[in-house]
This record gives sequence, C-alpha cells and structure tokens, in this order.
Amino acid sequence: MLYFFLALVVLDFARGLNHWLPFLPSPVSSHYGALKQGTALGLICVVGAVLLAGHINALSPKIRTLDLSLPRKNAKMDTLNIVVASDIHLGTLVGQKRFDRIVDRINSLNPDIILLPGDIVDEDLGPVIKQNLGESLRNLKSRFGVFAITGNHEYIGGVEEATRYLVDHGVTVLRDRVLRIHEIIYLVGREDRGMNRFTEKARKPLKDLMADVDGHFPVILMDHQPFHLEEGEHNGVDLQISGHTHHGQMFPLNFITARVYELSRGYKKKGKTHVYVSSGVGTWGPPVRLGNRPEIVNIKLRLVDVVEP
Repeated sequence: MLYFFLALVVLDFARGLNHWLPFLPSPVSSHYGALKQGTALGLICVVGAVLLAGHINALSPKIRTLDLSLPRKNAKMDTLNIVVASDIHLGTLVGQKRFDRIVDRINSLNPDIILLPGDIVDEDLGPVIKQNLGESLRNLKSRFGVFAITGNHEYIGGVEEATRYLVDHGVTVLRDRVLRIHEIIYLVGREDRGMNRFTEKARKPLKDLMADVDGHFPVILMDHQPFHLEEGEHNGVDLQISGHTHHGQMFPLNFITARVYELSRGYKKKGKTHVYVSSGVGTWGPPVRLGNRPEIVNIKLRLVDVVEP
C-alpha cells in the first residue's frame, strides 16, 4: 500500500504537469488508454520487485562490528565481547526458522554477553508459545548470560506474561534494575518509557538507578527508546544501547525517524558517553526492509587504563 501510494502520487503529479505543460509525445498521448494499462502493469511489476528485494533483505541480517574503548576502572578483564540483537519481534512473522538463523549468527560470534534491548516479543505471545520459540532462546550461548529489557511491544501484548516467558527460558530481564556482571561491568536495564501508558506506574529516573551503581566499574545502559540521550551523559553512563526505531524499516520512513530521534541508527558520542542505536534484527508488520539492513551488533569492548579523547 505504501509503495503503490507513493507511485500514484508521482504519476498524478506527472499527469497534472502534462495537462498544463504537455510533454508526452503525440503517438503516446493519442493512445492514452493503452498507456494507462501499460503503466499499471509496469507499476505492479516494479512494486512487486521492490517488495521481493525488501523481503530478501529483511531475512539477511548484517553483522555490524563496533570497536570501543572504555575506562577500565576496577574491571577484572581487558576485553568484553558483546553481541546485541534488538527488536527481534518474535511471533507470527518472525518464527522458528528465521529466529534459529538469528541464534546461529549470534552464537557464531562467541559472545561474552548477549544483550536484547527490547521488543524481543511481538504483541501477541500466543504464536511464540505455539512455535515453542523459548527453546530457541535457550540455545543462545554466552559466557556470562543473556540479558534483556522491556520494549513497547512487550507492554502492548502484556508485559508480565512476556517477561515471565523470557525468564522461564533463560533470559535475565532487567526491569529498572542494576546488575554487576562478574567484577567487570555494571549493567543498567530500564523499563520502556511507554510503561505509564499501560500501567499506573512510571519508570524510575535514571539518576535513581545509578545510585545503586559502584562508580569504580564501567556502566552499560540498555534503554529501548533512544529519547533524551543526554540523560546517560549527565548520569555517568559509559555506553548506552538502544533500538526501537528500525531506522524507519522501509524507505522513505527513515527520513521521519531521523527527524524524530537525535540518533535514528548507528553510533554517536555525547561527552564521555558512547551511544549506539540499532536498526534491529527483526521486522514489525510486513517482513520487508528497504533503505537499511537488519543487524546484529558485535561490540568489541576494550577496557583500558587511559581512554584517548
């Protein structure tokens, strides 16, 4: 519907322009009926080809590698291999075969820690249970565990049920919680900022969560929606990881997300805080991606005594 609509806008503009400033040659304009039929057929073929290309792209996640250095402080390791898979949207369209391929790609990176920053489950938990996707979650392998936060889709479908399902299948869900990982880092997981739309509660302010953090260790924050990136900067976060945007998922919607969010996709440094917003590995709605790649992010973290500015 999106691409037919955009095509019709272009065609109507061309038709209006031809009405006031005729540019079609007379042999073409004299067979206007045949022209319309040919245009309609061509349009169907073009849109079909675009959607096929977008579907193939959606099924082919890219491994995006990010090399970062953080202050070691009191961390007991020199390196940490982090794998991030945001916005999987497990359910009807992201089923077992597709998710198993994602799991295999994640495991192939030999992660020390796996982070799932929200929207792991699509709105309806029923298809996830029916396909027993929890067993695929159990197949995720890392040295220190699999950690997740809630996204807006967990809340849309029922956050308590979704969280319970994830926990029952080997995922540690941080809901406004702080956790120290083996004398290496502190991991801060925030509730989705939209929780007040679905509950009578608001999530904790980041400064309250950071009160439970020992500042002698590096701090990684997971916050699903990348609003107010300055909060991490002002509260001593070393690395923030977000998702949610899909970078628009389908061109030209990426221009909208680029206007809405300070960072719609990719890396940015704010003060001493590194920020990465993932375009996500799954899809919401149509299983189509155009104008961006689905991604699994491999963050190769070096913990050093002195970080160059």
